[in-house]
Amino acid sequence: MPPDLTRRSHWLDRRRLTHTRLTFYPRSVDPATEDLSRLADQLRLGMLRIGHDHVIQQANEAAHVLLGKNTGSLVGRSIMEAFLDHLAEQAILGSLDGGGGALELDGPGGRRLVIRARPDRARPGHIWVLLEDVTELRRLQRIRAEFIDNLSHELRTPLTTIRLLTERLIDELAPLDVPARIKERVATIDVETGHLVQMVNELLDLSRIEQAATQLHLDDVAIGPLLVAGVARLRTFAERQGVELVVALPETELPPVWGDAERLGQLLLNLLHNAVKFSRSGGTVTVSASVEGAEVVLRVADQGVGIPRADQPRIFERFFKVDRARERGQGGTGLGLAIARHIAEAHRGRIWFESEDGRGSTFFVALPIAAVRTEQG
Repeated sequence: MPPDLTRRSHWLDRRRLTHTRLTFYPRSVDPATEDLSRLADQLRLGMLRIGHDHVIQQANEAAHVLLGKNTGSLVGRSIMEAFLDHLAEQAILGSLDGGGGALELDGPGGRRLVIRARPDRARPGHIWVLLEDVTELRRLQRIRAEFIDNLSHELRTPLTTIRLLTERLIDELAPLDVPARIKERVATIDVETGHLVQMVNELLDLSRIEQAATQLHLDDVAIGPLLVAGVARLRTFAERQGVELVVALPETELPPVWGDAERLGQLLLNLLHNAVKFSRSGGTVTVSASVEGAEVVLRVADQGVGIPRADQPRIFERFFKVDRARERGQGGTGLGLAIARHIAEAHRGRIWFESEDGRGSTFFVALPIAAVRTEQG
């Protein structure tokens, strides 16, 4: 073969070799993982794979952008070098013991990041970490909360004034000889204004709870007196509805829970109010409590209309009302159960329910026992 053709043949062989090497994946990277990495890039989700030595073995482009690092610079770095945050390191490594961890923190460039860590089941000791930019979501949530807060404040004063004026008008009309329909219409204004005042107060309350603007005053809270006080406050309302309230406490004294007595009282009142409101005349609402493991579980059981299965997944959503409640003219703001859920979660507790359509509902609230919660910090 002529020298020129020989040199050209060698050059083509080197091109083929180089091209072939570029199309192969490194042994440590699975082709399927590469596809997932590219998909995460398209979704703007950062993805990291951390080895058993706590060193990053793989990182997609989005992860570099969210963490403010140059492309390719994350591989080989430790968790602390990548995140520069002890809490992030603890949450990621803690996922190996707990099966999963999540943390929200400030990232570079004013970003707000959510970090979710999960152990890699295929590789013991390895961890998958997902990074999500929630900056815009948190900004919109803050705008919504500020709007609700401002609107509630602006509405509260005129509504309170209207309520006071209607109450005074009712008192002044009582001894006068005026048509009954006028007295009824003024009374209706008073009732409807009361509903509006309640909605404004609950909106403001829920907004503050969601923003964690309301500081919990945590201490040992005795459950028995809390249940008795809650039932006493709603007994008059229950009697008007023809519903009997019953408190069923165990013979042995319940251990105190770790919480804010005022907020827990509010949670109980919301559950009791709903139970009475949706009970039939002549029914019974039973409030009870028991110790289960490291928690005290409260129960509010009614014999009312129950919750249709189709509506059950949404029952704790704000403003959600079962259609049957509207048909029965029960009113309400649709915020009571949403507030109850937030209060339970703020106490590191749980809230759930069991219901059968047409046969009543039972709501459960599990709260940590004070002694156990103190030991765990």
